[in-house]
Amino acid sequence: MNQTTPAQTGRAIDSLLAKYSESHLNPVNEVIHFICVPVIVFTLLGLLWAIHPWVALAGALAAMLYYFSLSVPFALGMLLMSGAMLALLYVLPAQWVLPLSITVFVLAWIGQFVGHKIEGKKPSFFDDLRFLLIGPLFVLGFLYRRLHIAY
Repeated sequence: MNQTTPAQTGRAIDSLLAKYSESHLNPVNEVIHFICVPVIVFTLLGLLWAIHPWVALAGALAAMLYYFSLSVPFALGMLLMSGAMLALLYVLPAQWVLPLSITVFVLAWIGQFVGHKIEGKKPSFFDDLRFLLIGPLFVLGFLYRRLHIAY
């Protein structure tokens, strides 16, 4: 685990994660986010895939550009996760992708809002839309800390 504070490092990723963490302190909300955030990423890719697989790939690559600007280790983790999700979409029957993505996307967002009701704080993206892309890094950061991977 990092022993320095975000203010000491001066890295944008540390400041963004610290700010995101402020509204994700309740253990129940954290568990909900650890489940729902990756599901939302998958279903968002599924919605883009339903338009066309190249659109999903372009969306994932655009996010990677942002992630690489913040942290190479995080970007590599997100690249692996996105690649696995795109591979899963590739093997799913095409007629399942859109209805599955819409249904699960809505359910996962309901879960997110339930978590924030429990937390007693509004979702971070209401203040800054960048936090829609930081949520997956928050979850990945938990895994990285468990595995002692620096980010």
